[in-house]
Amino acid sequence: MALMDFIKKQFIDIIQWTESGDGTLAWRFPMRDMEIQNGGSLTVRESQMAVFVNEGKVADVFGPGLYKLTTQTLPVLTYLKNWDKLFESPFKSDVYFFSTRQQVDQKWGTPQPITIRDPDFGAVRLRAFGNYSFRVADPKLFHTEISGTRDSFRVADLDGQLRGLVLQNISNAIASSGIPFLDLAANQQAFAQALTTQLAPEFGRIGLKLEVMTVQNVSLPEELQKVLDQKIGMGMVGNDMGKFMQYQTAQAIPKFAEGAGSGGGIAGDAMGLGAGVALGQVLAQNLQQGLQGGAAQAAAASAAAAAATVKPDEVMATLEKLGELKAKGILTQEEFDAKKAELLKKLV
Repeated sequence: MALMDFIKKQFIDIIQWTESGDGTLAWRFPMRDMEIQNGGSLTVRESQMAVFVNEGKVADVFGPGLYKLTTQTLPVLTYLKNWDKLFESPFKSDVYFFSTRQQVDQKWGTPQPITIRDPDFGAVRLRAFGNYSFRVADPKLFHTEISGTRDSFRVADLDGQLRGLVLQNISNAIASSGIPFLDLAANQQAFAQALTTQLAPEFGRIGLKLEVMTVQNVSLPEELQKVLDQKIGMGMVGNDMGKFMQYQTAQAIPKFAEGAGSGGGIAGDAMGLGAGVALGQVLAQNLQQGLQGGAAQAAAASAAAAAATVKPDEVMATLEKLGELKAKGILTQEEFDAKKAELLKKLV
């Protein structure tokens, strides 16, 4: 009876794995009651590694190649089972294959805006997204820490964990990079490099290697987008403050006219236009006095004369618009107070 049982046993002569393309990272060779024939072969293809596990312990790790399985080629396994060198019977051992190719185009993103500290703006909220690729670099560590004894382990099983690692480390990556927020938004490559530096050790702790990290978009809050637009406008005119003030005035006047025009037909349009013109005159007067010295005084006197003809309703409308400019940060408190005093003189 024992002889018949022995004859019925199935022996495995070839151990190999061909990936199915479903994103499998780890796959256990189906042993069941079968035994590995002493002298059988193990085929590990490029982009794969194989791990032998005996009695719950990793016995050996094989890279790409063709191996003849004997007690001489499995020294650690031989030690664990206390085999004699002449022992030629079949043996049992769990065999796990691991895919070591790059797992590309893995998505990451911030489902909710995250808060970071910025040297220029203090606390800033941002959204960002991109992709990354990784590979299994240490199959033994990945087996003991992540995949375990499961029949198979796929990329999808790890997706949530890796996304969490990315989100957890975004703030630290930005802080360690020292890149100001506005520069960060304009330099996504530096952002991606900072993320890679921060995340590589985290991936390494579970047997993975982070190969590529990209940042495809950084969304700015609306108020900071306006600041960025102003910075770009300033870059276009250089350090010429006169041109910058002209740029600011040109940007502001159409908005005032549009806002006033929506409130009351022809009269409202006239009010908005009058307020815009008066504001332009006040800003021009301030610019000329500060930058052009004596030659600007004649122009300032002309602007003051024009402002003196402004009706009380127009002066009040201009003050309201100046208040909006101050609230948006375009005018400082000191500039607002000076222009307010100037305009109020016209009501006397």
